[in-house]
Amino acid sequence: MTRSSSPSDLFSPVDLGALTLANRIVMAPLTRSRMGVDGVPSEMHARYYAQRASAGLIISEATNISAQGRGYDLTPGIWSEEQVAGWKVVTDAVHAAGGLIVCQLWHVGRFSHVDLQPDGAPPVAPSAIRAEGQTYTANGMLDVSQPRALETSEIAGIIQQYRHAAESAKRAGFDGVEVHSANSYLLDQFLRDSTNQRDDEYGGSIENRSRLTLEVTAAVVEVWGHDRVGIRISPVTPDAGNTPLDSQVMKSYGYLIEQLNRFELAYMHFVEGATATSRVVPEDVDLDALRALFKGPYIGNNNYDLPLAVKRREEGKIDAVAFGRPFIANPDLVRRLKEGAALTVAPRDSYYGNGEKGYTDWPALAD
Repeated sequence: MTRSSSPSDLFSPVDLGALTLANRIVMAPLTRSRMGVDGVPSEMHARYYAQRASAGLIISEATNISAQGRGYDLTPGIWSEEQVAGWKVVTDAVHAAGGLIVCQLWHVGRFSHVDLQPDGAPPVAPSAIRAEGQTYTANGMLDVSQPRALETSEIAGIIQQYRHAAESAKRAGFDGVEVHSANSYLLDQFLRDSTNQRDDEYGGSIENRSRLTLEVTAAVVEVWGHDRVGIRISPVTPDAGNTPLDSQVMKSYGYLIEQLNRFELAYMHFVEGATATSRVVPEDVDLDALRALFKGPYIGNNNYDLPLAVKRREEGKIDAVAFGRPFIANPDLVRRLKEGAALTVAPRDSYYGNGEKGYTDWPALAD
């Protein structure tokens, strides 16, 4: 891994697999809850993403792979032809602005509500263990529902949902896809022994609990090729659902990462700490030791500022850095970081909903 003696290295090109980034600043996936109930992006979403196309890479907001995968109202999908057409407007706008964008493929698993599920069915999960917390529905914030455990015979259908979404993302003009195996959603629920109490080939041992993530990754790689597929993992994130950590974080995620190496993926996108809250980790967890197991490009994420990004880049611990919330109010974040300009801080009430307000109306720096 190349080391840098100056901050400017963050603003130089880097290759992540087949993706040639203009700089090492990545826009992290940001759920903004501004879709219609059909999950179809519009011209408004195209403007939002195009405004931020100076990022070396944009990772789309988490995008539902199926109707069953939904856990929050007003989030996008990538399974219907209408959604594909809507995303094509977005990807065309990003490309016209000189950017790159990949689609983050998302299935929430247990963190959902019956109001969000087809025919009011219960959410699916590795085991029938209810998450904590509430989710956003058409009827407001409601406690998440009791899930049901997937039958072994249904797992192939879950993998097919990912495959179909990957194919749809390709037709929508994305530059690649990111498998969302983080933040205590479906794939992460299978990984953790706190949420996976199965006794079939997808439960029990670390090898079995890792199986679904690896099979999904293999299916997506078949669609896209290994060098346009990334993966996101978060070994110590409790949310969504205040989900307990795996009992053997280092062993479980270490095994997973070592198995992922055989795919030669474009990158691993890694949440360093608890998503959007803290970089503190349990005493028996060494995230940099896990990072070092991965043989490909590494994107660090979680509460980064420029000094931390510079430091970890100089130490050879990241190849690129993903910023989330700073991109909300700073569409030209890359320029601001490079020039040392002040960053605007978006108020929390602008994060979700509200249409154009707090979404596409943040000004760039004047020339």
